[in-house]
Amino acid sequence: MKTKLSLLILSFLFVAAQLFAQDQFTLAKEGQQAPDFSYEISEGKTQKLSDLKGKVVWITFFATWCGPCRKELPHLQKDVYEKFGTRTDFELLVIGREHTWEEINKFKTEQNFNLPFYPDPKREIFSKYATQNIPRNFIIDKTGKIVVSSVGFNEAEFQKYIEKKASLLAK
Repeated sequence: MKTKLSLLILSFLFVAAQLFAQDQFTLAKEGQQAPDFSYEISEGKTQKLSDLKGKVVWITFFATWCGPCRKELPHLQKDVYEKFGTRTDFELLVIGREHTWEEINKFKTEQNFNLPFYPDPKREIFSKYATQNIPRNFIIDKTGKIVVSSVGFNEAEFQKYIEKKASLLAK
């Protein structure tokens, strides 16, 4: 019985430490206005997040070498982009942390993705939202407020984010 209690306490402390660690690395929190940033939509052509006001925006930060990111991206393509990508009131931004156009385009081709990838070679965008840990997802409502902020990939949680996004689009 003592062993079970000790394991339970250790498990609780581990989970609590993980939650605290994730929170301390997150700079952009749910309920806050999303930090504005400029991003390259094609080589040499930029756009601002604030230009997308009036749309629901899903931002994913990833890296090509990240295992959990590689698990999440197929779900992002199939369950989000292929179902909602053509809507005029929705925008998906898949941002490659510390990646260039060349790296992103190579990865996109090799993995057979058609997601809209954008580079963030110097972490300039990522650093407005978090200090570390990927994948990260931020869903922003039509007024520019963050309604979902997540780190890591869990398929059940990811489905909840899709439902949240769908409810925002229904408004």
